[in-house]
Amino acid sequence: MTPVSSTAPHGQSPLRTVQVLGGGNAGSSAHVRSLAAGLVARGVRVTVCAPVDADHAYDFSGVGADHVHVPRSSDPASVAALRAACTGADLVHAHGLHASFRTVLALSGRRTPLVVTWHDRVQAEGARAHLLRMLERRVARAATVLLGTSSDLVDAARSTGARDARLAGVSLARPSRAAEPAEPDPPSPKVRAELGATGRPLLVAVGSLDRYRGYDVLLDAARAWRGLDPVPLLVIAGEGPLRGELTRRIEDEELPVRLIGRSEDAGGLLAAADIALLCSRWESRPVLAQEALHAGVPLVATAVGGIPDLVGDAAELVPYGDPDALADAVVRLLGDPERRERLRDKGVRQTACWPTEDETVAQVLSVYDELTQPQPMA
Repeated sequence: MTPVSSTAPHGQSPLRTVQVLGGGNAGSSAHVRSLAAGLVARGVRVTVCAPVDADHAYDFSGVGADHVHVPRSSDPASVAALRAACTGADLVHAHGLHASFRTVLALSGRRTPLVVTWHDRVQAEGARAHLLRMLERRVARAATVLLGTSSDLVDAARSTGARDARLAGVSLARPSRAAEPAEPDPPSPKVRAELGATGRPLLVAVGSLDRYRGYDVLLDAARAWRGLDPVPLLVIAGEGPLRGELTRRIEDEELPVRLIGRSEDAGGLLAAADIALLCSRWESRPVLAQEALHAGVPLVATAVGGIPDLVGDAAELVPYGDPDALADAVVRLLGDPERRERLRDKGVRQTACWPTEDETVAQVLSVYDELTQPQPMA
């Protein structure tokens, strides 16, 4: 492995990196905060370019990084602001497609090494999907190294022209693998009562109300649960363009489902659940799946993207778009407490295989060193 250091080429000064965020993805924002903290602790100078509201939410300055406000991609001033912020940087690391594309524009004409991390793949249809694939090709070909958080993202990067695409571990801000995992907290009666789930199973899904999340399939599956006694309650936390459509279906079909909007305490909501549900068309390393396994909550998820590699045998996996398979998996789990307990135990073991924050930072810093250290003469 390349030695991990914090010096710039020729040892002139500490390595100076710029981390670029679009500001819209919670997983990548949390990763950048963790990465910034680890880099600063190792003597690296870190500047985080992100919208000001992202700094308010994740406090990059609080871990020792400098924060530079860069407007979101819709603002024409964002590229100029990025170009100024990247002046003098030894290396720039962009996270996500939109942030990466703006960074490519900002670095045009410069020889600054560019590392790009794809945390997920933007979902779209029609003309917008075509545009996004064009942006992916531009970014993949411009990046010095492209890191994908799942093997299918690495494959996608290579197929779109990446010169050097690698699998990257991303932690869920769990500081130490050596520490024994804490026992999951018992479900909160207060949370369950507030949701109307006292004396009945509680099923929880969390995520934006977008088409690719598979909520239409989830509502199809919910029809099968109405025959159970007691009838499970499905709670969906999130907002998005499908809210009106989903609300009409819930009312017209009298489904045992509640839309509660964005939750300020998604972790507490998940901890109160009997089963967590993830029904997306595609995901890389979904936070919901990671939080569910950490919390000891049995998970039913679609076998898509990076989910199978992430969860192993610690979740019930079903095909995407199959409401019968989804409903059957939930009904079987609700009727089999021993199976739910086995999944909890497997979840604890599976989370122990995921990279820690220290390991994630060390891997990224080794890439930085590789790209910034002087190359030996031939």
